[in-house]
This record gives sequence, structure tokens and C-alpha cells, in this order.
Amino acid sequence: MRKIAILPHDNADRIAAAKRLGDLPEWNLADLYAGPDSPELAADLERLQSESVAFEADYKGTLAEALAKPDGGAVLAASLKRYEALEDTMGKIGSYAGLLYATDTTNPVYAKNYGDLSDKLTALAAHLLFFALELNRIDDAVMAAALRDPAAAHYAPFIADLRKERPHQLSDDLERLFLDKAVSSRTGWSRLFDETIAAIRVDTGEGEGDKVTLEEALNTLLDADEAKRRKAAEGISEALKGSGRTFALITNTLAKDKEVSDRWRGFADVADSRHLANRVEAPVVDALVSAVREAYPRLSHRYYAMKARWFGKDKLDTWDRNAPLPEADDRTIAWPEAREMVLSSYSDFSPRLGELAARFFDNAWIDAPVRAGKAPGAFSHPVVPSAHPYVLLNYQGRTRDVMTLAHELGHGVHQILAAPNGALMAPTPLTLAETASVFGEMLTFRRLLDEAPDARTRRVMLAAKVEDMINTVVRQIAFYTFERRVHTERREGELTLERLGEIWLDVQVESLGPAVRLNEGYDIFWSYIPHFINSPFYVYAYAFGDCLVNSLYGVYEANPAGFEDKYIALLAAGGTRHHSELLAPFGLDAREPAFWQKGLEVIEGLIDELAAAEAAS
Repeated sequence: MRKIAILPHDNADRIAAAKRLGDLPEWNLADLYAGPDSPELAADLERLQSESVAFEADYKGTLAEALAKPDGGAVLAASLKRYEALEDTMGKIGSYAGLLYATDTTNPVYAKNYGDLSDKLTALAAHLLFFALELNRIDDAVMAAALRDPAAAHYAPFIADLRKERPHQLSDDLERLFLDKAVSSRTGWSRLFDETIAAIRVDTGEGEGDKVTLEEALNTLLDADEAKRRKAAEGISEALKGSGRTFALITNTLAKDKEVSDRWRGFADVADSRHLANRVEAPVVDALVSAVREAYPRLSHRYYAMKARWFGKDKLDTWDRNAPLPEADDRTIAWPEAREMVLSSYSDFSPRLGELAARFFDNAWIDAPVRAGKAPGAFSHPVVPSAHPYVLLNYQGRTRDVMTLAHELGHGVHQILAAPNGALMAPTPLTLAETASVFGEMLTFRRLLDEAPDARTRRVMLAAKVEDMINTVVRQIAFYTFERRVHTERREGELTLERLGEIWLDVQVESLGPAVRLNEGYDIFWSYIPHFINSPFYVYAYAFGDCLVNSLYGVYEANPAGFEDKYIALLAAGGTRHHSELLAPFGLDAREPAFWQKGLEVIEGLIDELAAAEAAS
């Protein structure tokens, strides 16, 4: 989840702020469908119904026999091509429903459309469910022979990944049951969370009776005025606790739902299913987590102690953790300037990446303004290869917002480059999905740092970058630790709201260190993190990506010749190759403990530079 900055609460201030930002783009979803009632959407649904039924009739129960024949490779290729086309259209419809809903999660028409289309897509998927199950039951020798067909060989990476699921595959009836219940269980509870978050209003003390959205209130914590930050933190705590029982119920229900699925599928550890989906080995993740937790004292503990001194405090309060330094530049960065900063950074590194990033601005692929009901944070949605990605921001003109723009455009160009692999192989496992986004941030940061006019500005920028890295690495591993403890304890019974708060505080004490005071009310702050609900155990991918990019950027600085081509090839591979294969050309191996230390040393080096500047002042 990326951070956004707060809108002023007074209407006159809002108008003035909007003028300073310039014209912010809004996306045009008509590239997908003109509206929920568009004839094109209805036609696609009707076509999918007939084609999915025909696909099931043509292949169900016959695949094993057909692939064992001399022309089995041709049959495999033809069936996969048809399956991929169906998945692409279904993905397009699902993406449209989700993006429209993200535009305004409080709009009942959008919410109904999202729910109805989810139901229809689940019904369509039921006709296709057999395909992956039957492919995985085919004998290895028969499958290997079929994949020797040139057309079928194109799909070899997809088949290889699919067959990794074999030990956890259930009977057809049970798989159908899990599919049918997905909408009523996980999807329904996720919607309840999203809509509860969107409906929350926080009193930040800016005006009598004038409450703001949770996202706006969270970003008051970036304000230079400590009184405003404290009032916002207290208001956030009060507002979240008002829905605390709901958040606890959602968390307990979904954790139990996951435990049931894991038990039936034979996953021993609470995070094993995520590791499998990410195509990463558990020991690799364990090595990352251990390295980061061991580095807490050298990273977050040390940095927050320095920041407390800069603020003239013995300890930082929780509302000070992301506060700007006293000498920070609080100017508003207008949208045209942000665009130039990011595009020039991308283009200087690679004209190809710069051209791809420019497409998002030249076309209506970005939705930037803050609006009531809009999904919080930021994301880049890949949609499907036959369409194009869309980027959602909540842009308010701070340097962090520029970094968020650079981050999401990294996802966007990655998704465009991977699209030629097709709907089955374009998606990138989470272990590498954050590579282009974090690399894009690094390019933009380095450019701005090089252009810093004086030592003060450079210090402020270094501190901001260190804080972003701590939030990306330390905080996300702390989140992962929190999730592990919650899901492990949930196997023994429900967790009360109070117990969830206790676990949260334990994890925060360990990760933030003795220089941060955990103020009263902070025990509820776990409840607004959407990844805990929508994507369990997703969070370690951020730390994985940041440490990976730190190492990758070190390779680039040491030897830029030929790096661009290798880097673009890495992104273009999508989900066709394992992370070990993709990192090998750079001389990197995530399975080696030294890999993680190398990435963490980059953060430590920036803290060393800040310490040297402090000593010299």
C-alpha cells in the first residue's frame, strides 16, 4: 500500500491546493467497456457462456487419451490456446468490474456491478475448472512427449508451474466447491472490509464537525505540525476502534477460511500456499526474514534514535515516525513537474522504458485525484495482455507522491513488457513483481539527489529515502511476522480484538525499537492494512523487491554497460522463468544469505551518510 498526502479540509484551501497541483488525469475505462450496461460487455458475457460450455464439452474427460495419441501435442496446443483466450476475456471483465468499483467503493451501482460480475465469472470458471485438474493428472512421460510439439512448447512454463500444484490438488467436486464458495467467503468478507474502510470518517480537529476519510487522516501524519499529527493519530485510533469488532471478525473469519483450505490441500505452514503461488522456496523467504529481523537494530532502531535527536525528543511518538524533518521543503509539486521528474528519470536510464511510461500520461491510463469513496493508496492493475494496465493514485503533490508515481509506473511498464507472454504466462510472481516498481523509484530518487542544490536538501532527501526503505523492508517484514502469529494462533481458536492488539504491539516494539513510543490507541492500527485481508502474506514481496533492487542497482552502478538489455529481458520474461534464472545474468542469487545482506547494507550505508552529516553539523 502506497501512501498519499492529505487534502486541506477548508473548501477554499482545497480549491487553492487543486490549482497548485494542476489538472490531474482521470482514467477512461471505456477502453474496456463503455459502462456496466454496455452492449459489448453483455456480448462478451454471452460469448463466454457458449464458448466455455463448448470448451468443457470438447475436452472434459478426454484429455489424457487425446494427449497420448501421436497428435497429442497439437491437441494440447489447441486446447491451451482456447483456454488462454477465455481467461483473457474473463480477466478483462473482472478487471473492469474491479477498477470501476475502485473509482468509488461507496457507489451502490458500482458495488452491485462488482458483485454480480464476480458471480457470473465464477459460474463461467466452473466450466473451465476441469482443465487444469485433468492436465495435472496426465502422466509425466505423456505430457513431456506432447510438449515436444513446437506450438505446445510455448506453454511449457505454464505447464511446469501448474504441475507444482499437483500435491495440493483435490477432487473435482471439492475444487468446484472451493470455487463456488470463493464469492460468498473470501470475496464477500474482503468487500465488507473495503466498504467499512471507505465509510470511516475521522475527526482530525481541523474544523468543527468536519471529518475526513481515513486515507486523508493517515496522511496528516505527514504534516509538519506536530499538533495536527497528534490529533490525527488520536482521531484515527478512535475511528478504527469504532469498527474494531468488525475488523476482528473479518480477520478471524478469513484466517479460519484459509486454515480450512490449507488443511484440505495439505499445506503445513501458514504461508506455504503463498510461497507456492510466488514460486519461491520457503527457505529463501526465511533467510530474508531472518536477515531483516537481525538488522532491526542497525536500521530502524538506529535511524529512529537519530530522528528523535533531530526532533529534540528522547523518543519519537508514533505520529512522528513519518513526519517530515524540521527543515524539509513542504512545497507542492504540480502534476506536470512530477511527470517530467519521473519520465526524465526513466528515459535517461532507458529510452525504451521512458517511451512505455509516457503512454500512461499520453492516454487516459491514470486516475490521480483524491475523491470521496475512491480506493485508498495506489496500484497498477495489469488488466489482461489484450488490453493495457491502469494506474490508480491519490496524488497531492508531495515528494512521496512523486515516488509513488515512479513506483506504480514501474509496475505499469513491467506489465506492458510481460504482456506478449499471454494471459497464462504474463503475470509475474510476487518475488519479482516489485522489481520494476522499486527500481523506478530508485532511478527517480537518484536523479533528484544528484540535482539537490545544497547539503540541507540532500540530507532531507536521504532521510526520506531511508524512511521509505524502512517502511518497505522493516515494516513489511514486521507485518509478515504479525500475520504469521495471527494465523498460527487462529488455528487454536478465535483471537479477541484485544489479543490482536497485543500481537501488533509486540511486533512493533521489536521492529521500531526503543526510540519510538507506542502511544495509547496504537494497538488498533493493524486493522486498516488491506493486504492482511485481501492478500494474506503478500507483504514480504515488498521487502524481497527492495533488497533485490538494492543489489541490482549496485550491479548497474558498477557496470552499466549492457545492463539495460538484461534488465528489460528480466521484466519481459513475466512468469515464464524462475527468479534464480532471471537473476543469474546479473551474478545474483536470492538463495544465498549474502544476497540479502548486500541489499540491507545499502540502507545501512545511507544511514551512515546521515550520521556523518549529523556529526559534521
